[in-house]
Amino acid sequence: MTAPQMQRSVPDILEDIASNLTQIVQAEFRLAKTELKEGAGKVAGPGASLSAGVVLALYGLGFLLLAAVNALSLVMAGWLATLIVGGVLAIAAGILISAGGAKLKRVNLTPDKTIRALEEDLQWAKQQIK
Repeated sequence: MTAPQMQRSVPDILEDIASNLTQIVQAEFRLAKTELKEGAGKVAGPGASLSAGVVLALYGLGFLLLAAVNALSLVMAGWLATLIVGGVLAIAAGILISAGGAKLKRVNLTPDKTIRALEEDLQWAKQQIK
C-alpha cells in the first residue's frame, strides 16, 4: 500500500515560493553589503598613498611660492635653490598621486558573489515555476 500523496493548493505553493524568494532576496542584500564592505577595505591602502601625494603636492606648492618670494627678495642664488627643492617635491607628489590612482583603478568593487548567487536564484525560481 502506498502512502497517500498530499495535494497542495496553488495558492499555498505560490505563498511558499513568495516566502522563499523574500528570504533569498534578503540574503542577497546581506551578501552584497558584506562584499561592498570588503571592497571599501581594499580602497583604504591606495587612498592613503593618494593622500600622501596630495600632502606632498601642497608642500611643493608652498616651496614654489617660497621660491617666488625669494626671487623677489634675493636676486639669484637663494630662489634658484628653493625652486629646485619645490620642483623635486612636486615631482615626488606626482609620482605618489599617480601610483595611488593606478592602485585604485585595479580595485574591483563588483559584488561578484552576489551576482552569481542572484543568477542561481533566478534559475531556481524558473525551475519552481515550471
